[in-house]
Amino acid sequence: MCTRAVMERWLTLFNAGDADGIADLYAEDAVNHQIPLSPVVGRPAIADFHRDTFAGGPLTCIPVNLVVDGDWGALEWTDPEGFRGCGFFCVRDGVIVHQRGYWDSAQLARVHPDVH
Repeated sequence: MCTRAVMERWLTLFNAGDADGIADLYAEDAVNHQIPLSPVVGRPAIADFHRDTFAGGPLTCIPVNLVVDGDWGALEWTDPEGFRGCGFFCVRDGVIVHQRGYWDSAQLARVHPDVH
């Protein structure tokens, strides 16, 4: 799968709350670093991270911009309440090897006070 296809599949699985499906998109030793949290390393840990993320209830990631250049893709997103962020994905051989996400934790607390 090319970078765009992997990212589009990631969006579909994220919006479905499918932690195991998302984890299957990552390399065994992938790194997912959601700033300001500590990096999550390895497919099982990434599955657990997403399980914990989805435990608070359904989430919706609405793409605003999806830009791809070779192995790298950038996703600017929002949710239905206006919370915004962006993510950068490095995809090699059809799997995500590195992901970084940036979002404003102060805005998260205002928009989603129930999320910790």
